[in-house]
Amino acid sequence: MVVGIHAFGGYVPRQRLQRNAAYAATGWFAPGLKGFAKGERAFCSWDEDAVTMAVEAARDCLAGRDRSAIARVVLASTSHPFADRQNSTIVKEALFLSDATAALDVSGSKRSATSALIDAFHAVAGGAGDTLCVAAERNVAKAGSEGEYNSGHGAASVVVSKGDGCAKLIGTHSVSIDFVDHFRKEGETFDYGWEARWVREEGYGKIVVSTIVAALEKLGIDAKKIDHFVLGSSMPKISEYVAQGSGIRPEAVADTLGGVLGDAGAAQPLILLSHILERATPGQLIMVVGFGGGCDVILLETTAAIVGAAHARGISGYLEDRAPVDNYVKYLAFSGLIDLDKGMRAELDQKPILTAQYRERKSVLGLVGGKCTQTGAVQFPKSPVSISREARAIHTQEDYPLAELPAKIVTFTADYLMFSPSPPAYYGNIEFDGGGRMLAEIVDVGEEGLEIGTQLRMVFRIKAIDDRRGFSQYFWKAVPERRLSTKS
Repeated sequence: MVVGIHAFGGYVPRQRLQRNAAYAATGWFAPGLKGFAKGERAFCSWDEDAVTMAVEAARDCLAGRDRSAIARVVLASTSHPFADRQNSTIVKEALFLSDATAALDVSGSKRSATSALIDAFHAVAGGAGDTLCVAAERNVAKAGSEGEYNSGHGAASVVVSKGDGCAKLIGTHSVSIDFVDHFRKEGETFDYGWEARWVREEGYGKIVVSTIVAALEKLGIDAKKIDHFVLGSSMPKISEYVAQGSGIRPEAVADTLGGVLGDAGAAQPLILLSHILERATPGQLIMVVGFGGGCDVILLETTAAIVGAAHARGISGYLEDRAPVDNYVKYLAFSGLIDLDKGMRAELDQKPILTAQYRERKSVLGLVGGKCTQTGAVQFPKSPVSISREARAIHTQEDYPLAELPAKIVTFTADYLMFSPSPPAYYGNIEFDGGGRMLAEIVDVGEEGLEIGTQLRMVFRIKAIDDRRGFSQYFWKAVPERRLSTKS
């Protein structure tokens, strides 16, 4: 059965650490890292993690599509926020998918995303139904380390369905080898990495190259026919090194986005794939490689449907929407690497009420309000009694998703008194197109500030963190709508 990628999208956090700012702060300690102090890298705000980025990448991928066809959600990451709570189910709830949607977390190595994508191809071919495959990474490195410069945060998503789609599957090949180039024990925060030259020569130069050569032979493809070669790695020039060893043309090597995003670990192959698909043309061969505990090779061919396929922001749009950060301490605070004094106003116990969250999961995680079937009045949260002045109707409301609707500011304030990890705290009343108002927190406010009537869009974020019990509570916030590059 022919299967392929039918939609794709991505997400990159707006915050961009200027690498020279990191070197200015830590260069006294590690002067040998001066060569890495170029460009910028993306990093999460305090209220973002692998789950929130996965939701945003999935929304970008699913924009304009019928979500009822999604039968499975797979989330790949080595930085899942929960070790014993299914992270992919949170994504499923935020996307307001059917409760009959299957969900699966995949982790354990930096090739978890390519392995998840291969599994999605096989599952769809076997009749499992459309699969939303998402990869997201919020990797953390020690301050003053090479990893701090090279790492980056981001997410990407694809929909795998029957039929050619915009990029049909030609074939895959995988090997599993316990080659330990880095590792992180359960409960630890940082990876421990091995000597770079050995990883380059034994790992990439032998394992990856031999897997690619075997895949090409298995599929009967000439290496010189590859139009786009995607390999996620934080090592400089490693893609060119592997391409040369595999017989792939130098001009086929995809931009790794290392200078503007960094290496997003397990998510990087899907991020680069999504970035390539944004500008690919029909009939091109794309090779995607994932490395970690072995190697995955995926070969795709674009079809005529690739023309006009990217209709949302995509990786390119999110890369454009950037907020340069040269305050190294702000980066450390948002990354959880230092603990600033939060003051007494932050001493509120954030213990979650899990029973209430379960009962109101549609409202809390899905931002689903109510619309009166008699008067058309929209309200949030949904309640048994309509707020319409025309008729106090009872039990007349149907589910009305609000997350994808544009909104605007009706009233707002910038509060420096209440605690916020990123002061001031902006919040106010917002109104959705077509009706419905809610009190919302407004984040990612730029230097231009806010004004009444500012256009907004909703984003899925962390609302509060219960540090005592290790629980993140999620909700929807509003961000100013900025003019971004879009595909049509």
